[in-house]
Amino acid sequence: MLKLIRRALLLLLVMTLLTGIFYPLMVTGLAQILFFHQANGSLVYRDGWPVGSVLIGQSFSDPRYFHGRPSATRQNGYNAAASAGSNLGPTNKILLNNVAERTVRVRTENGLTQNTPVPGDLVTASASGLDPHITPEAALLQVPRVARARKLPAQKVRGLVEGNIEGRQLGLLGEPRVNVLKLNLALDALETGTR
Repeated sequence: MLKLIRRALLLLLVMTLLTGIFYPLMVTGLAQILFFHQANGSLVYRDGWPVGSVLIGQSFSDPRYFHGRPSATRQNGYNAAASAGSNLGPTNKILLNNVAERTVRVRTENGLTQNTPVPGDLVTASASGLDPHITPEAALLQVPRVARARKLPAQKVRGLVEGNIEGRQLGLLGEPRVNVLKLNLALDALETGTR
């Protein structure tokens, strides 16, 4: 019996060392060597200070900036600690009211007519509630507002959007998209001439 207990304790010690210390250290070390940027949160810096992550959406409400997808994470939005969808079905009155309110807001902010279609990603939250991307159509729809607010030629702002379109991953996964944080930082750099 004592022999079995010793073997069990030895196995517990070996497995604790392997799975609790050596394996995590190895994976962390490899991630730091092979994927340093991603392993450290894919942070974006401006003037040496972190201003956000390309993986987590941020709230932009100023007309001088492109606006991202709505967040389903609480009222103030984009709370990474509360990442989750709203779980509201397509016929849920709350969801329908939210989409209707957001559609009116997008049309008002961008000076659109009632007949102008609004891309779905500007009025619905993603499954995580933290999506940092919008479709190229959603970004292009906002070009006139941003150009007016910044007193820049619309064609220049449009070119900036087109230059920030990310293609499909590996050429076939996902859809073309625009990272709102990167686009807004490029817009700031364009306006200040530091790009």
